[in-house]
Formats: sequence, structure tokens, C-alpha cells
Amino acid sequence: MVVGTTSHAGKSLLTAAICRILKRQGYRVTPFKGQNMALNAYAIADGGEIGYAQAVQAWAAGLEPAIAMNPILLKPQGDMTSQVILEGKAVGRTRAADYYRDYFERGWQAIQRSLQQLARHYEFVVCEGAGSPAEINLKHRDLTNMRVARYLNAPTLLVVDIDRGGAFAHVVGTLALLDSDERALIKGVVINKFRGQRSLLESGIQWLENYTGVPVVGVIPWLDRPFPAEDSLDLFERRGRRRDADLEIAVVRLPRIANFTDFDPLVAEPSVSLRYVMPGEAIGQPDAVVIPGSKATRSDLETLRERGTLAALQSYATAGGTVVGICGGLQMLGRTIADPHGFEGDAGTSEGLGLLPLETAIAAEKLTQQRTTRSRWPLGELPVEGYEIHQGRTAAIAPECMQMFADCDLGFVHAGRSHWGCYLHGVFENGAWRRAWLNQLRLRRNLAPLSLEVPHYRQQRDASFDAIADAIDTHLDLTPLLPKHAAK
Repeated sequence: MVVGTTSHAGKSLLTAAICRILKRQGYRVTPFKGQNMALNAYAIADGGEIGYAQAVQAWAAGLEPAIAMNPILLKPQGDMTSQVILEGKAVGRTRAADYYRDYFERGWQAIQRSLQQLARHYEFVVCEGAGSPAEINLKHRDLTNMRVARYLNAPTLLVVDIDRGGAFAHVVGTLALLDSDERALIKGVVINKFRGQRSLLESGIQWLENYTGVPVVGVIPWLDRPFPAEDSLDLFERRGRRRDADLEIAVVRLPRIANFTDFDPLVAEPSVSLRYVMPGEAIGQPDAVVIPGSKATRSDLETLRERGTLAALQSYATAGGTVVGICGGLQMLGRTIADPHGFEGDAGTSEGLGLLPLETAIAAEKLTQQRTTRSRWPLGELPVEGYEIHQGRTAAIAPECMQMFADCDLGFVHAGRSHWGCYLHGVFENGAWRRAWLNQLRLRRNLAPLSLEVPHYRQQRDASFDAIADAIDTHLDLTPLLPKHAAK
């Protein structure tokens, strides 16, 4: 079990690294997170939906993502409500105050079923907690942290982010607030995101070990490596800005931004500088502006309208700028978004940007699936794959909008070729397609085209798992967590 003193301590990355380390040692290992609250999601092969972080951890373990790895996913929608994804399917919407009453028992049963299923197939289950295990007001209904550790009798790591400051107090306070049986499961402390010389930290480590009786089993240095983020807190640490880049791409930082991991392949492009633009902030003159997905599309659209961002986008587009929409962003590019039954918030209809002649209607049934098709744009026909997670149904209402993909409901491009949108998450992971689109932007700047002979982004992501595992393995001692027979 991996728990943290706070959110954003590094639990997701450490869980993925441990999965890769154990996989390389020859073990059958799987990740697990009982309950995740995130707007980054992934559609698995059979159409179910889990947190994207658990998909990443599955890939680190050399596995295809599965529902049992994340049986509960909560997707915040605003107004203190969340959509509840239980064992891969959307089962309702709940307020925070009602969640414990309506879903606690169902959720705990789903967690137990998932753990039992995973135990039949894997030698190790590496469980990730959420937030802090010592939130006194929430412990009685915490499905994710020490309840899981106790159920499994799992040796547990406590991770602390030293870069934030107060690391020793966070560790001591967390241990003090755990029940005695929970406290007994903590077998090691991991100090994460350390900048500086290890020797300067030694006296603090000795004090901490003497005071708590828990060994410090790892001091992980700050890793300036791209890694898929779990929630929007990570946007403040994205390393996408490059002064020497040929192209600048701006991404609108929606209030309820979803699946911003779509842009990791652009961050990894050496010729691209990526920056996030807050609502109301000046757009500037980037080579393209991308509107990402949202869990509350109409609400976020109104926020952009109120803060002047819609008007700024329309002016940017009129001046010849390129505007792109992914999922909810595609819906915003159209003329209207209608939700007469209030499936995604308040009932009503909102006017979009009007850059594409599209109409969207929000349906009762959520569509979650993987797709493989061919793109008719921007260059001939290129293979494209990705996944969809949306309740909107979008259709073109004028001939000046052509279909981007062979499957007509995936995406649309304006006849002028500047503005386009699609429902396909992961579209930029397709290396040749991504480069073909970037080359269109480069052509406008009279820049030489980039080679299309590049692999799918999954290969680059997999290499990053090995690099991260290499970096962490040398600073982490897993011996206190592994059974004696498992040592290799």
C-alpha cells in the first residue's frame, strides 16, 4: 500500500514505479486504487471507464487496464456534485453529503470484489491511497486508504513531499492520527521530491526514525521527467514551456478541465512550447489554441463567455488563428449545446463559439469506447486510434464542415482547414498524425516539415517508465514491504 501525507505527494508516480520495478524482477504485478476522484479518465477495451492514473500504472506493469484496478471513480461536476462510476459504469450523480449514505456499502463491496479478482491472477497488488489517510472527519467513510490496507494486512509506505516544506511535521502528524492497528502497518517513509545534497538531510532522517520508530526507506530526488498527471494540481508543474521552440500552442485551462493528459505528446515534442491560459487571461498569438475536454461543458462555456475568453477566441479565429476542440472542446466550437434534461448540469441550451457548423445534444447514455480508424485529414489517410468518453452527440448542420475521420461521428474540420474538433482522446499520441498536423502549422510559418517517421507515443511513455524506475530504484529500499520469499 502506498499512502501520502497529502494530495500530490507522489503516490501515483511511486505506485507506477514500484509496478515497473517488480515487473522487471519477473513478478506478476498489478496496480489498484479503490476510489479515485479525478477528471482524467480512460476507456478500457470492453468500454468501461477508470481513472487515467490507474491505466498508466497498468501500462507500467505491462498490463492492459482493467476495471478491477479502479472500481470507483468520482468525476466532479461542480455545485458539490460528482458523477459516480462504479465498476466501470456511470450509475448516478451525488452530492458529497449523500455519497456515504448512498454508495459507501456498494463501493466497499465493489472494492472487495476487485481485490479478490486481482488476487487470483497476480503475485503483487500495489495499492494507491488518496489524499491523506489521517483526515479525522473522513476516516469513518474512507474507502481508499487504511481500510484497504487493513483488509489486506498490507505493508504500507507513507510518502511525503519535502518540496512543499514541513515534511517532518507531516509525517509525525499523520502517524499520530492513525489508529494503532493502522500505524502498525506503516513499514517505511519515503521522502519525495528532494532537491539538494542527501548528506544535509541525514540528521533529520535520523531524528525522524528515532522519534517514530519507522525507517526512512527512500529519499527520491526531484525527477524532471514527463509523467502523466492525475489531477489539475499537476498543471502547475507541467514542463511544456520552451524558449527555443518553433511553435507555441495554448491550451485553455477550463475550470473543470478533463483528460488534459491528451497534451502530454505535445509536451514531449521538442519543437513545441505548450502553455495553459486561464479564463480571462490574454491568449496572445500562439500558432494554435486548443479547448480541452470538460466534465461540465456548458458551465465552463459560460465561464469563458463571462470572462471574455470566448470573444477573444472568436477574434483570434477571425484573424486567422487555428482553434482546436477535443471532446467538450469540440462541442464548444459548434453553434449550440443542448441539455434539455439536465444530464450534465442545469437543463438548458448554450450558444457555442460558432466556429464549426455543429449542434450537440446531451444524451442520457454515456459513450465510453476505444476507437481505431483512419483520418482523412490533414494528410491523405493516416491510421488513428484513441478512446471516447462523452454523453454529447454532435452532428454537422452545414456543408462547409467535413468529416475528419472515416467514422463520421469522431470529428469534423472546417473547409478552411483552420478549425477542427474531435471526440477522440489520445489523438495526439498517434505519431504520424500529430506530426502531419504540426506540419500544417509549420507551413504557415515557412518552417521545414517534421518527419512523419515517428512511433506511437506509447513507446515513448513506456521508455519513461523504465527511466523513472531506474531513477527511483536506486533510492528506494522495498525490502521492508516484500515477503522474504519474494526477495530477488
